[in-house]
Amino acid sequence: MEFYPEGHRIETTQNRLRTASLFALAEAAKSQDILEGKAVVCDAAHNLIVELGEGLRGIIPREEGALGIREGATRDIAIISRVNKPVCFVVTGFETRDGAVMPVLSRRAAQQRCSDEWLCRLAPGDVIDARITHLEPFGAFADIGCGIASLLPIDAISISRISHPRDRFSVGQKIRAVVRARDSEGRIALSHKELLGTWLENAAAFSPGETVAGIIRSVEPYGIFIELAPNLAGLAEPKGTVQCGQAASVYIKSLIPSRMKVKLILIEGFSSPAFPMPFSYFDPGAHIDRWRYSPPDCEKVIESVF
Repeated sequence: MEFYPEGHRIETTQNRLRTASLFALAEAAKSQDILEGKAVVCDAAHNLIVELGEGLRGIIPREEGALGIREGATRDIAIISRVNKPVCFVVTGFETRDGAVMPVLSRRAAQQRCSDEWLCRLAPGDVIDARITHLEPFGAFADIGCGIASLLPIDAISISRISHPRDRFSVGQKIRAVVRARDSEGRIALSHKELLGTWLENAAAFSPGETVAGIIRSVEPYGIFIELAPNLAGLAEPKGTVQCGQAASVYIKSLIPSRMKVKLILIEGFSSPAFPMPFSYFDPGAHIDRWRYSPPDCEKVIESVF
């Protein structure tokens, strides 16, 4: 069994077949397959009603809505916030409501399996798939399997500093992430910047003499920091009135690997805000032990050790 962020299975052929009829759901109950459906209602008792096959709906009782609900360690918002979104579950039984048979489902059981069979095996440095679930000023939360959330602190999102995670991510976005650490309670923290390339890898896409697009990330008395890529920013001299978050066009004066410096000239800052800069991953494989951002001959060392 492979475990994925919620939403991965819902449109697959196998999931559609396994949720298409009461007979198929009964077979899934025997095999305890993890399936997905769309939560369409959270009733007054905080039970989730889940849309399955055509004309079929199932129910996730409140205590089965997420790990920790039964014990009081997880708030009911973890259930309420799933409405109009995919939810994973295993089929635990059937009950009759208003003369109709309704499958009884458990999201908690699916999450427990994910925790026991997948998340407990993860070690710092492992590279995994995740999906952004919500954004806070201090970081992004990402689903790392069956709706189990993990924190990606803002300082671990990219080398180029951002004012808010929304500068880099959007809710629902699929990302890759690195397991940063696991605390005493088993909660996993993530990192992301190690997948966006080193200084040299990013700088290789630019050349002195070019005029390129950028995003203004910081305005200081001594200069303006402008992002060229999520893991590469340069400094331009102060010019006019510009604001953080604006798009800009910049001329590249020089690239200095030994000092990790990119010298820029700000051509123009635009009044409209910039869209999040697209990013691509530099494939590190399935695991990273050590990642060094700095060029080999640079005195300043920026690295991650897992």
